[in-house]
Amino acid sequence: MTKNSYLFPFIMITSLFFMWGFVHNLDPILIPHLKRSFSLTTLEASLVDSAVFIAYFLMALPAGFIMKKYGYKAGIIFGLILFALGSFLFIPAANTQAYSFFLGALFIIACGLTILETAANPYASLLGPKETATFRLNFSQSFNGLAATLAPIIGARIILIKGISDEELSTMSTSAQQMALAAEASSVKTPYLVLGSIILVIAVIFIFLKLPEIKEEETTGEKRGILHALKHRHLSWAVAAQFFYVGAQVCVMSLFVLYATEAAGITKVQAADYLGYGMGLAFLTGRIIGTLLMKFIKAERLLVIYSILCVILSASAMFTGGQVALFSVIGIAFFMSIMFPTIFSLGIKDLGVDTKYGSSLIIMSIVGGAILPPAMGYISDLISIQIGYIVPLVCFVVVLFFGITGHKVIKTNELK
Repeated sequence: MTKNSYLFPFIMITSLFFMWGFVHNLDPILIPHLKRSFSLTTLEASLVDSAVFIAYFLMALPAGFIMKKYGYKAGIIFGLILFALGSFLFIPAANTQAYSFFLGALFIIACGLTILETAANPYASLLGPKETATFRLNFSQSFNGLAATLAPIIGARIILIKGISDEELSTMSTSAQQMALAAEASSVKTPYLVLGSIILVIAVIFIFLKLPEIKEEETTGEKRGILHALKHRHLSWAVAAQFFYVGAQVCVMSLFVLYATEAAGITKVQAADYLGYGMGLAFLTGRIIGTLLMKFIKAERLLVIYSILCVILSASAMFTGGQVALFSVIGIAFFMSIMFPTIFSLGIKDLGVDTKYGSSLIIMSIVGGAILPPAMGYISDLISIQIGYIVPLVCFVVVLFFGITGHKVIKTNELK
């Protein structure tokens, strides 16, 4: 396969990073919106993340089996179809005014995203020379950062600003309040209808697109299973690091609007702007700058430096207030930006025939995004959302250890 023949497939694969980044970064807008509409606690509202990320745990292995049997292209198309289906289900969810229906629609979207990410991450990594795999994956993930900038800004203006004020709400009777809040929940129908339609168009393009199927080299004639992949020490470390990293990212990003309104005393729409123009742009520029720095600094060394800075900034987010607190969290977004693709590419390095199963295991570890945000939500309800930042702080410590020692590949005949 020539270098030029990889270009258009790489462009289309990269477009997927933007699309799943966009829908993921609508979740921080959904959380305060549904929290208000259904009068939820912070812990209950964090179930939005749980519904999304539990799918990664349940679907990662089936996704790996799909690609092992049918290839990357089939996985991508199937993932896009589930993505679109879940988006369309927001319409009946809004019509029934049931929080559980919203969680179900988000779960189906996430099942599609699990398959897409299981396919697209290794595909972007393998679609070219091995020595530039980490650079290539970080480049594709930069479009995920662009989506992180645009989604909150667009989503806030479509979803959040249509609600009535708290002052107006307080003057209504209980039944009138319930009707008004239920009507607010319906504002999600249009954005998810548009999103689902776009995803269907992309799925059709992929059906007719000729994608090169990447073949990993077979090191033996044996058939190997998922348990064999776990014999790779650096993969096991990557699974743990990704679990805690994703948990930290979801805590920081998804609960930012709630954090900003409490720590800095700003409105939800202002917080959404900080999330987009601040967090999103910081995440995007951090990814771009980090990708460029990897030409001069080893990926694992940069991961260590960024992890240390994230630990320091998490502590600042716990014990400061106002603008200092806001910019501490925005700083976290900048420095955590390279972590997912770097952990992923270091984790699947030199796996050979175990690459697809290894990819599934790392994607499976994204379940950290389902487990850790409720822990932060519980602390937030019990004490404060600022003290809840102890959760991402601990997570970044785990990533730090992966960067120091866990990423190292150990060559041994015992892996046969």
